[in-house]
Parts: sequence; structure tokens; C-alpha cells
Amino acid sequence: MTELRHRGARDTDPALQQQPSEDKVSDSELKVEKDGVSDSESKVDSGVPEVPVPADDTPEVLNKALSGLSSRWKNWWVRGILTLAMISFFFFIIYLGPMVLMMIVLCVQIKCFQEIITIGYSVYHSYHLPWFRTLSWYFLLCVNYFFYGETVTDYFFTLVQREEPLRILSKYHRFISFALYLTGFCMFVLSLVKKHYRLQFYMFGWTHVTLLIVVTQSHLIIHNLFEGMIWFIVPISCVICNDIMAYMFGFFFGRTPLIKLSPKKTWEGFIGGFFSTIVFGIMLSYVMAGYRYFVCPVEFNNDSNSFQVDCEPSDLFQLQDYALPSVKKTTVRLYPFQIHSIALSSFASIVGPFGGFFASGFKRAFKIKDFANTIPGHGGIMDRFDCQYLMATFVNVYIASFIRGPNPSKVIQQLLALRADQQLHIFNSLKAHLTEKGLLPALEEAAA
Repeated sequence: MTELRHRGARDTDPALQQQPSEDKVSDSELKVEKDGVSDSESKVDSGVPEVPVPADDTPEVLNKALSGLSSRWKNWWVRGILTLAMISFFFFIIYLGPMVLMMIVLCVQIKCFQEIITIGYSVYHSYHLPWFRTLSWYFLLCVNYFFYGETVTDYFFTLVQREEPLRILSKYHRFISFALYLTGFCMFVLSLVKKHYRLQFYMFGWTHVTLLIVVTQSHLIIHNLFEGMIWFIVPISCVICNDIMAYMFGFFFGRTPLIKLSPKKTWEGFIGGFFSTIVFGIMLSYVMAGYRYFVCPVEFNNDSNSFQVDCEPSDLFQLQDYALPSVKKTTVRLYPFQIHSIALSSFASIVGPFGGFFASGFKRAFKIKDFANTIPGHGGIMDRFDCQYLMATFVNVYIASFIRGPNPSKVIQQLLALRADQQLHIFNSLKAHLTEKGLLPALEEAAA
């Protein structure tokens, strides 16, 4: 324990805050942070061991091709090439359809969870805490079982009702989920070891905070996807655009530091990224809103026994005329979704970066450059999705607050779970209400 107390992480050196604008903590910066702090500063973060910095994994072919460049420009080219590769892969999985996108989100979630848990294990591995890794992955399984069960029941109720095993699992889903979690909880209590109680509870909290940040928000991304691929693609693309344009503006024009927590961020990059993202969001929304494949919710078709994306687009995706307030008798034709895209773009460029600042603070707390070295020039998967998770939560709240009404499938699900006399009572009440409104005769005539 004495060794642990003396291996504390240290605060950022002021000299570090004057570096040029890029979103990476270089090895030299890390060395400055280690060597250039006072004893009083080192006491602030005492008790936090350092995590080894991963080695450079840039492909050898790129190292040879860019060997004549300075480290600044070499990093610029590596990041640029890998960014184009990732964008191409993103287009490819969009072409494969929403179900493949859902599986990709699950894979990204698992990799992000693994990167954060690995940092925790690297910090405390010398204590050989029993069952830490096993329980961490078990809790991940439990939480995913709960969320995916809820999602399938909410969005694909007809499929659940048709299959007997799914119907039983759906009926007792929450009880099963609770039983699975309770089993993991009891396993954790039984694994407690004398003299290491505090560390084990640290790691128990580490696991649950990671689940909260990564797993719950990744399922919000899936919910957004099922509302229509446009609700998935536009927000993610806006974050990507803001990240790229802020980096570009900061790289070429950045002079004024934005925030001490991430000293390579600049006001020039922040402002340039904001305006670029607004324009990009409006243009991308205009292109995508005209295709049913992007705007229709994902539904299960009983006749074809498959998932489909086909519907009559709502008013949100119909061109409408809007009068310009400053110019008389001048109108423009826009999709209403383009107006909503301004809100999405604004959040992606103003609040979204705070997800990156949060991740920067986390990495600096453990003196690491990146969460992992999965993507050369970019770090780990979590380094690329730190802003995406915050964006996903906003989009889900935005849809629930301003776009989506009550879910008819969920209402029907609850009605079918009632007793026959309760269902009959609701039917009579609804019939009387529709008759009073004058809607029922019209419906009966249409049916005849």
C-alpha cells in the first residue's frame, strides 16, 4: 500500500498548455508532466498508479513513406489516411443495412468496455484481485441482456408474440435480468479478500461507471437507429465532421488555447468546426431526407418474415415552403428535418466536444496518451467514440421530447397483458370515445 501512495499521478504542467493545436498528448508532454511538478501538486492525485504508455503501432509502410516529415506532419498524414479508411468503412456498413449497423454498435461497445476495464486492471493488477475480470464481463453480459430484451420487446412486438420462447422470455424479462445481476452481486461479495476490501470496491464502482457510460449509451444509439437510419447517420456524421474540421482549423490556424484540460484544442478550431458542422448537417439532411431507406423506422414484416425499412415518409421528411423573414415574398423549400438538424449539429459542435474533454481528463489522470493503440494515429476505439456516446443520449432525448409520441406497439403489448374483462372494458371505452368524436362511423363506412 505504501508503494501505491507514492506512485501518484501529477497535475498538468503549465508549459504543457501552450502547445499547438492537436488532440493528442505526446510522449514529451507526458515526460514534462512527470518531471515538472511540485511536491504539493503530486499530493493531489496521490494513490493513482500510472498506466504504461502503449507503443507506437503505425504500420511500417506508412513509417517508411513518411520518414522524411516532421513528427507534426507525419501525425497529420497518418490521421488523415486512417480517417479516410474509417469513413469508407462507415459507408460500407451503412450499405449493409440497419441490422449490420446494430451488430457493429455492439462490437464497438464491447471494445470500448474492454479498453476501459483493461486500464483498471493495469492500475491494480499487482493486487491480483480475484474474479475482477470475470465479474466485469459477467456484468456486461447481464446489462446487455436487459437492454437488448427491452429493445426487442419495444420495437418488434409482433415477432415476440409469434414465437413461444420469446413470449415467455419477454414476460419474465425483468425478473430474469434482476436474477442474473443478483447472481453477479453475490459472486462479488463472496470474492472479497481481507486487506483489499477498499480496492475491490473501487473496481466494483469502476465496472459499473463504465457500464453506465458505455453500455447504456450504446443502446440509445440502437434506439435512434430503429427510429430511422437518418437519426443514426446524421448525428454520428456531425460529430465526425466537427472532429475533422476542428482539427483542420486548429492545425492550420490555431493560436488561442480553448481549455486547459485539453491544451491542444483552440478557439479557432472550435469556431471553425462549429460553422462547418452546421453547414454539413443541413446539406447531409437534405440529401438523406429524400430516401425512404434512411427515414423509415426498422420494422419486422410478418409476411416476408424479415426486417424491413419501408414506409410512407412522415411530414418531417416532406418538402415544405418556408418564408425568409428578412426578404419579402421569398420562400425556400426545405425538409422540416433540416431544421432539426441545426439543433443536432449545434449540440455536436458545442456540447459534444465536452465528451472529448472528459476523456482527456481521464487519460491525464492516468498519464496515458490514448485508451489503446487499436487505430494508428487515433488511439483506441474509445478515443473515437468519446463524443459519440454523449451525442447519442442527446438525440434520444430530443426524439422523445420533440419528435416521437407514445409507442403504439408498447400500448398494444400492455393491453394484451391484461385480463379479458379489462381488455373488453378498454375496448368499450375506446369505442364510445371514437363515436363521440365522430370517427367511428367514418371508419365503419370505410371498412364496408
